[in-house]
Amino acid sequence: MPINYLILLSRQGKVRLAKWFTTLSPKEKAKIIKDVTQLVLSRRTRMCNFLEYKDTKVVYRRYASLFFIAGCASSDNELITLEIVHRYVEQMDKYYGNVCELDIIFNFQKAYFILDELLLAGELQESSKKNVLRCISQEDSLEDMEVSGPVSVLPSAMCSDSPSLDCILCHVLPEYACQKPKVMYAFHLGLTLGPVS
Repeated sequence: MPINYLILLSRQGKVRLAKWFTTLSPKEKAKIIKDVTQLVLSRRTRMCNFLEYKDTKVVYRRYASLFFIAGCASSDNELITLEIVHRYVEQMDKYYGNVCELDIIFNFQKAYFILDELLLAGELQESSKKNVLRCISQEDSLEDMEVSGPVSVLPSAMCSDSPSLDCILCHVLPEYACQKPKVMYAFHLGLTLGPVS
């Protein structure tokens, strides 16, 4: 029941976000976007939100000035796909605070982050709204830490003989306080850290 693609489209037909969960050539992607755009924009507001496109189903819903369009297999349940799209909109609404098209245009990377936390290979991976927002806020804090510059040398009283990488990370990321018997994993940084000695 995976989603093949998710496209955010403005009323003028401009693509604001496109995430593909299947491997397609750029020509195929462009053709799908062109065809689906024509199909969705030509429909009236009172028409059904599901339509057939080749051997797939297109599920869409309009929120304010954006169309959220998902493509799935013809045997999939379109109501579940519509619920996943609605869940994505709810998550963005909570993160941005009443999301609008300009939020997605000027801060599109956050829209992709939220989508990546919600869906994995087109399948719903996280159903908890709180967990998705918690992961995004952790990514934001790591991003802020990277933007703020390098870490200054910590006083030797705070660490063992010399400030090791794992000790520095414990002071930079206080939510991961140093715990000697446990192994810390800084998965966002791609490092595996041992216990602080």
